[in-house]
Amino acid sequence: MKMKYDESDNTLVRASRAVTDKMTDLLGGLFSKTEMSEVLTEILKIDPAFDKDSFLRQCEHDIIPNVLEAMIQGELATYSQLAHPIQQAKAMGLQFHSKILDIDSIDLAMGKMMEQGPVLIITFQAQMVMVIRNTKGAVVEGNPDKVQRMMYVWALCRDQEELNPYAAWRLLDLSASSTEQIL
Repeated sequence: MKMKYDESDNTLVRASRAVTDKMTDLLGGLFSKTEMSEVLTEILKIDPAFDKDSFLRQCEHDIIPNVLEAMIQGELATYSQLAHPIQQAKAMGLQFHSKILDIDSIDLAMGKMMEQGPVLIITFQAQMVMVIRNTKGAVVEGNPDKVQRMMYVWALCRDQEELNPYAAWRLLDLSASSTEQIL
């Protein structure tokens, strides 16, 4: 029957086929698997209670503040990708005196399956005062009176071995850009 429909020369059938083909093209993308849906499905296999909105709240109230705080205070263990520059700064006697003022505009931008496991890409903004001082207390970088607006993109991977969903996210990579906040 389908073959007769596809090969028919009848004007009415051809017109109906054109409409159904167009609708399939338009709506087909709505129901096809996306990379994000594959990533979320993989996360749900590991953590059946996973919820996207709860994850973003966890990012806002737990993951982002803790990791950012560790980064701006120069704590090496929390974020090892920054270990080399932080070690160099500490070897020169520099001290980190930065503060996080606000975190907002958190969004789940995309998902990607990688060899490490399911990865979620989040974007957010943070307002910070960034200051690095030498051993005498003089500012060598930043300004204690200027607020910086930082735009971040983070790649977070779900550790498939970790059963506790609150401890299961690892920061794989990040990108940041800043502008001076005009008050």
